[in-house]
Amino acid sequence: MPRNLIVHPSNVRSASSITAPEIPVNQYRPDFAAELERYGKQGLIDILHDMIAVRQFETMLNSIKTTGAWNGVEYNHRGPAHLSIGQESAVVGQASQLDPTDFVFGSHRSHGEILAKCYSAARKLDPAELEKIMREFLDGETLGFAEKVEHDGLLDLAENFILYGTVAETFARKAGFNRGLGGSMHAFFAPFGSMPNNAIVGGSADIATGSALFKRVNQQPGIVIANIGDASMGCGPVWEAMMFSAMDQYRTLWTHGVEGNPPIWFNFFNNFYGMGGQTSGETMGYDILARVGAGVNPEAMHAERVDGLNPLAVADAVARKREILESGRGPVLTDTITYRFSGHSPSDASSYRTRDEVELWESHDGLKNYAAYLVENKVLSQGEVDDIQATFDERLTKIIAIATKDEESSPRVGMDFIETVMYSNGNVEAMADGEPQLLEPLAENARVKSLKNKVRKATDENGKPVSKAKAYSYRDAIFEAVAHRFATDPTMAGWGEENRDWGGAFAVYRGLTELLPYHRLFNSPISEAAIIGAGVGYALSGGRAIVELMYCDFLGRAGDEIFNQAAKWQSMSAGLLTMPLVMRVSVGSKYGAQHSQDWSALVAHMPGLKVYYPATPYDAKGMMNLALRGTDPVMFFESQLLYDVAEQFEADGVPEGYYEVPEGEPVVRREGTDLTIAVIGPTLYRVMETADLLQEKYGISTEVIDLRFIAPLNLDPIVESVKKTGRLVLTSDAVDRGSFLHNVASQIQTLAFDHLDAPVTVVGSRNAITPAAELEKEFFPQPEWLVDAIHERILPLAGHVPTTNQTVAELARRSRQGV
Repeated sequence: MPRNLIVHPSNVRSASSITAPEIPVNQYRPDFAAELERYGKQGLIDILHDMIAVRQFETMLNSIKTTGAWNGVEYNHRGPAHLSIGQESAVVGQASQLDPTDFVFGSHRSHGEILAKCYSAARKLDPAELEKIMREFLDGETLGFAEKVEHDGLLDLAENFILYGTVAETFARKAGFNRGLGGSMHAFFAPFGSMPNNAIVGGSADIATGSALFKRVNQQPGIVIANIGDASMGCGPVWEAMMFSAMDQYRTLWTHGVEGNPPIWFNFFNNFYGMGGQTSGETMGYDILARVGAGVNPEAMHAERVDGLNPLAVADAVARKREILESGRGPVLTDTITYRFSGHSPSDASSYRTRDEVELWESHDGLKNYAAYLVENKVLSQGEVDDIQATFDERLTKIIAIATKDEESSPRVGMDFIETVMYSNGNVEAMADGEPQLLEPLAENARVKSLKNKVRKATDENGKPVSKAKAYSYRDAIFEAVAHRFATDPTMAGWGEENRDWGGAFAVYRGLTELLPYHRLFNSPISEAAIIGAGVGYALSGGRAIVELMYCDFLGRAGDEIFNQAAKWQSMSAGLLTMPLVMRVSVGSKYGAQHSQDWSALVAHMPGLKVYYPATPYDAKGMMNLALRGTDPVMFFESQLLYDVAEQFEADGVPEGYYEVPEGEPVVRREGTDLTIAVIGPTLYRVMETADLLQEKYGISTEVIDLRFIAPLNLDPIVESVKKTGRLVLTSDAVDRGSFLHNVASQIQTLAFDHLDAPVTVVGSRNAITPAAELEKEFFPQPEWLVDAIHERILPLAGHVPTTNQTVAELARRSRQGV
């Protein structure tokens, strides 16, 4: 809520009406003389070549999937193959006018986009740069296979390289563009601007938006296109991405040389079907998809319907839309009509459409009609057109023969390799060279100055508690780490709900408004999918992002972006991408059922995510420093119960300088000999009370371990503690059922079974909705729960009379009732 933008009642209450801009529909008119002058004879031929290449590649893949062979090469391809036969004009016309610095993010149906974008880039790159990319990529491994096929010059070799990289990736071979880990639906080649293709419908929309944001914030050349399907218009993240990209603030509040909207183009390849659901007339109601742009901004997103059956109509649109995007007047939406003659996949018999409909579209086949157009205008003869196809077929046949050889000749990676690319484990001070843009020196920031006067631990030199106003708190610790990295990494940008003038929902960012220009810290729409998805795109494009979801409960709104995108792109790229993305999430209390849940178990279950949960100011700063110098996606949990807490465990308090907490290492908060309690999050403080009570009342010496990390997590210190005490209790504020601590319990019982004198016990919150604040003591684990659980399940306490029901019979009852 910027104070300088007044929402004036006189304006918003005045009578008027809305007139939407006209939205052009199929307005391109062929003019061969103009087209020849614009593209040149070779440019027109290159477009035909690439269309033939895409058609034949898809035909080959369809034949292999349905018959097990193509042109005499036999292969059993067990993976998926979503074909785009019939859509060649749309992808090639677009790619033909893009530069290597332009990025294209596609969908699961993207073999044609990869080929077209890579062919176009190869032709436009400086020959020395082209050769360098191919020789250095995977240490020349892919190029080595490409060189086995005859070639005449560098561009011919580049075609082999592009084809082999794509074929090998589709067939899960080690020398594929992503070492076979992306496969048919996720393949890409970033050095040529072919960016990650997404198997989730519409999944590229918000990621591409983040990539465009990266280009705008860091003033990088090129535009970004999200190629998504017409069915994705029903996907929430697509709408969120459009809202995110169209925000007024890019033009009203962003200054410092970065004015204008991110250069993002939402291109809907409209083939009128989403799998078997017909978007036109059945599952959608927009009539013409382009009209939805009128609902986004006053420019109607410069929307138009483009005839995607004519590659030159698409090429023309690229030139016109590029000008809009580069001038900061985006976003852009195009409804590019096309048609797939093949089914959704080779197993799709197209029973949902008639043969008559397919034949109608076959008469509008873009490839055949464009070839005829060139022949009619004497650019080529029909014989020369046939020669292009024959030459390509020969090349492709040789390449698939190499790519489908046995494991020894054309190897695949195994799980040992996959483990090495789940995380990048980088430590990078800055993702790019340069001076970070700040509105003032960090040392001159008012909050930074005020922290100099705070006591950096919970007690003063006399051991007396420091008042809340004077104590350096958990929120101060996070601020200090974040401010440091903003002042170090020029690429770092942050966004989320209420991040700017409010200082963040819980005042962690108070002071950053004065430190940072808008393009480095800004308020986003209430669009959790776009918040995270844009972070993914920003990070994989080369920047560092810190984004915030106000409450842990909102993870569900960004489930795909966290679980399928942030977590997986490093490994699906075979380690070619990094993901320097920190996702801050607050775990609530007092706000009831939809704002007070600890969902750490959800993210713990997802391979590829790092998960941190500091419980002290010292750890909050050190762990945030660690996260913001790394290159992996980190879910950073912060308890709202802790924001005002001062440091109680480090004798010297929280250091003013930079430091990091060792990743994955638990810390012993209290040493003991009779019992180990391991804890995550704010429950730590209740566990310390429990340890005092056990010592004072029952003479039980309790060792308290703060796990701090969920993934990765070194279990050795817990095992060593159990070897000493023989007993282990695990506890956190997460509900008991499905808690991550049950995973820890299972592992410890496997690793330290011979040293246990009792079963490992987990004490979590009740399996129910989080109640009102007045009832929280009945919901979250309390010291008396822990004492009773120890007495009932682990170690009978002399003279103890339980006050809460922690018996094994009660556990069984709750399980039967689902509570």
